[in-house]
Amino acid sequence: MWSIVLMGLAGLLVGGGLSFRQQNSPRWVQAVFYVLAAMALLAAYLLTLPAA
Repeated sequence: MWSIVLMGLAGLLVGGGLSFRQQNSPRWVQAVFYVLAAMALLAAYLLTLPAA
């Protein structure tokens, strides 16, 4: 369940990064959105692994 929520959050963050790119915002703002999206996808993947 949480992995699906995190994947949706990653999609929203990527969309935010693209939106900031169109608005000619500073590069660091775009980078923060992309890094957060990558972290959300990593967390979603880690939640799908079986508990050892």
